[in-house]
Amino acid sequence: MIKEVTKPISYTTKDRIYYSQNNNINGTTLVCIGGVHGNEPAGVYGLQKVISDIVVNNIKFKGNFYALLGNMEALKEGVRYQDFDLNRLWTKDEIMSICDEDDGYFEFEEQREQCELYNTIKAICKSHQGNFVFIDLHTTSSPTVPFITISDSLNNRALANKFNIPIVLGIEEYLDGPLLSYINEFGHVSLGFEAGQHEDENAVLYCEAFIWMVMEKIGIVSKHEFNYKAYSRMLTIENGFYEIVYRHCLSESHHFKMKPGFKNFKPVMKHQSLAYDGVSEIKSPFNGLIFMPLYQAQGEDGFFVIKKLSKFWLVLSAMLRRFKCHRVLRLLPGISKHPENEYCLIANRKIALFLTTKIFHLFGYRKKLIIDDQIHFIKRDRKITAFI
Repeated sequence: MIKEVTKPISYTTKDRIYYSQNNNINGTTLVCIGGVHGNEPAGVYGLQKVISDIVVNNIKFKGNFYALLGNMEALKEGVRYQDFDLNRLWTKDEIMSICDEDDGYFEFEEQREQCELYNTIKAICKSHQGNFVFIDLHTTSSPTVPFITISDSLNNRALANKFNIPIVLGIEEYLDGPLLSYINEFGHVSLGFEAGQHEDENAVLYCEAFIWMVMEKIGIVSKHEFNYKAYSRMLTIENGFYEIVYRHCLSESHHFKMKPGFKNFKPVMKHQSLAYDGVSEIKSPFNGLIFMPLYQAQGEDGFFVIKKLSKFWLVLSAMLRRFKCHRVLRLLPGISKHPENEYCLIANRKIALFLTTKIFHLFGYRKKLIIDDQIHFIKRDRKITAFI
């Protein structure tokens, strides 16, 4: 168990920035965030171990490093969240409504947590001129090998592909308001890392290894400054990209119960019984691999089904994006560019059905919104802009 092998989390509200080292205003800045979900402390413990090694060995980065705490009150209580999931609140409307409060009053705890975290990230982005890399550290309620989740931009792919662990694309299509999806809106590299099951003590080691390996791969530390060989072996699992094809969403009054024994990336068959909803069995609508089955009380997602992407599809999609072939989509009847958002295409339902979502994915459009009987496809590759 994690709590048996690590010290308890202890901090005050002033410790949102748990540790920082600023050495080069124009250098690469790495921002690692632990504990966005309070029942997932492995990321915080992993950061503690990394920070301890940095201090003991007097390691100086070639760039900048920040370790941030996510949902601090939920971490203290050991719960996923208190009122709302902090990793589902990151939309521009939500941020504007919360952070424009003049009197500092917040109706719910996660509103205060979000406002503090948002202002901290914004201040960090204003303080440096170089590239930014954001890492969000998590664990899952079911047993799993470590894996990476990303919004499907080419800069995210480039960093994620330096690791020999599974990479899952497209989660932003199924979730509203994840922190990293919001950060991606400004063009920054953002990777989610799932280190293992919540209670698995190895999850702390995987977080520690991943943080060091990210530092090395983005060039702010060298291999000889940490245990590179051991961490590299630890994170050598499988190289491959996967795509989410189905999400089982839970209602607020759900009585969902996952059947026991399901583990991430294990095969499931179409029509296979996976869970109960209090009335009937829930069956998989596809052949594929089970992904993030829910084995905890709090949560909005019962499970996902994923499939592995072919190397041909990945190479083709990268080529089409680099040569800006997405412009061809705008020439098709029934598709138009959004008048205010250069990264959005608007399609009528018939055209969207004819082309299929897979075609839009190929050209880099991952997020799909239905507004006024039209489908809005949002491009994930972005120019870097100021964080607001």
